[in-house]
Amino acid sequence: MADEQASLRIRRATAEDALGIARVHVRSWRESYGHVFSAFLLDGLNVQARAERWRRILTAGAEVWVAEVRARTGERIVGWASAGASRDADGPAPLELNGIYVLRDHYGTGAGQQLLDAALGDAPAYLWVLADNPRAQAFYRRNGFLPDGTSKVDTFGGEPADEVRMVRGVPREDAEGGER
Repeated sequence: MADEQASLRIRRATAEDALGIARVHVRSWRESYGHVFSAFLLDGLNVQARAERWRRILTAGAEVWVAEVRARTGERIVGWASAGASRDADGPAPLELNGIYVLRDHYGTGAGQQLLDAALGDAPAYLWVLADNPRAQAFYRRNGFLPDGTSKVDTFGGEPADEVRMVRGVPREDAEGGER
């Protein structure tokens, strides 16, 4: 992995990256969310179906970044991040981090940090994160995001999951929806 770390590259994704992004998406869900979602849901994630969805998303012009490493077998995507305009009517910032995933064997390599920087820069932004994901929440806190007290239950594959909203770069009273 040391050689791969040295060759880490962050770049804007293209439609040709759809399969690599889908592989990371599915594998990272299986690596990270076994304590939240059932084995049935995680085992049922389909790389090919997700690749088709990613191909449509990328072709439509979504802003997605990939982390890739160069290995003896060629370049391989090991993470991705996506950001865009707020999807929430009451979004506390105009920019939302839609997703960021890095394969477990690349934790601590700087891939996640570089992806976050590429996707958001230092702009005010917000994101939703699983309430039961302390590792991700710690990463976001290191990058200036704080919970704003807003939470929701979202459904993934028919299974509920609690999420909390984290915000950075927005005055506290704005992030909380007004002064309290």
